[in-house]
Amino acid sequence: MKTSLLAPLFALTTLAALPAHAVVEIQWWHSMEQALGDRVNEIARDFNASQTEFKVVPVFKGNYAESMAAGVAAYRGGSAPDIIQVFEVGTATMMAAKGVIKPVEELMKEQGEKFDRASFVPAVAGYYTSDQGQMLSFPFNSSTTVMFYNKDAFAKAGLDAAKPPVTWQEMALAMAKLKASGDACPYTTAWQSWIHLESFSTLHNTEFATLNNGFGGLGARLDFNGPLQVRHIENLANWAHQGYYVYAGRKDEGNARFFSGECAMLTASSAAYGNIKKNAKFSWGVAALPYYSDVKGAPQNTIIGGASLWVMGGKSAEHYKGVAKFLSFLSQPALQAKWHQETGYLPITNAAYEMTKKSGFYEKNPGTDVAVKQMIVKTTTKSRGVRLGNMLQIRDIADQELENVWNGKKTAQQGLDEAVRRGNELLERFQKANGG
Repeated sequence: MKTSLLAPLFALTTLAALPAHAVVEIQWWHSMEQALGDRVNEIARDFNASQTEFKVVPVFKGNYAESMAAGVAAYRGGSAPDIIQVFEVGTATMMAAKGVIKPVEELMKEQGEKFDRASFVPAVAGYYTSDQGQMLSFPFNSSTTVMFYNKDAFAKAGLDAAKPPVTWQEMALAMAKLKASGDACPYTTAWQSWIHLESFSTLHNTEFATLNNGFGGLGARLDFNGPLQVRHIENLANWAHQGYYVYAGRKDEGNARFFSGECAMLTASSAAYGNIKKNAKFSWGVAALPYYSDVKGAPQNTIIGGASLWVMGGKSAEHYKGVAKFLSFLSQPALQAKWHQETGYLPITNAAYEMTKKSGFYEKNPGTDVAVKQMIVKTTTKSRGVRLGNMLQIRDIADQELENVWNGKKTAQQGLDEAVRRGNELLERFQKANGG
């Protein structure tokens, strides 16, 4: 008798304990760590607190290459996240992966969310837009290449800290003075292939690859072994032998060597700004990427770096609704302006740029507008960037061959010739695999 009386009561209690509706979890895989990772978690918390239907769960999946590999494996295993952050060199690969992704512009229109491609900064939006004019992924953390320099080290070397080197010719003089003042590492770099081959070429109005750096189709082939690129890599090799240039590694290892005070000058992503600001114990500045003053048309624009957010295919309608709501949240001018100002990434919307400019942020923080001027204010010339299949592997090849040059195993011409030859083999395979 007791059991029959308690059963309805137990059922009522159980029902009361259930939520009115289940919150839909949106998995967001990313590669942001340290200060950037904290900011990503903050964005997710703010979105989750703004509504009750969805919960964005950010998950750090390692560096860009590791995260992309994990995403591919998860998709094949039927457990892909809803959103994955993919670096710009993975763009062509993601575009060619039929059915793997849900185009962002298509998603937003289906879900009735406001989406205006024209609201995004052209130099950024153009990179992630197909030949048919459809925006495929959501620009999130777009960067470009800049130079950071230690003002205290400059003063010690008798250099004018208010006038950083503008050209590579001036860089050579500055490195010599820094070395003479006792600096063991006058100059280092992060992301050597991106900065010294890809962005370097575009800055000098020279192609890195044919067919507008890959934007013109799958038949593009590498072309970065010309006289200008060879000259620059030869100079870097000579500076390395003189102790002016110190090689730090293939990725962003040079950043820590700069903000620790070990190296006086650094070429890196504009997104290094946040960690340098947090860690550097000396006075420092931001300058434009150096160029060769005797090259006609230089300097032009630098090219895009960073990553975008891709929506994975095969998700339920309720998950797509949540993703669309989240992307609308990310599009808010105030949020985008804050992200730009705190991280050093570019403002991805015109409204965020105008908001930042009107706030006086650039005047209060000299140098923070350098990336904007190089990438947004300037009209792009040779390319909006480099968009090639197998680009991650091509960068690995370029890194290997550049290391052969730094180690004296090959001349600059030999190293770049071999990088182009090996890279073009990958492009041919990619073209065949994708029906080109």
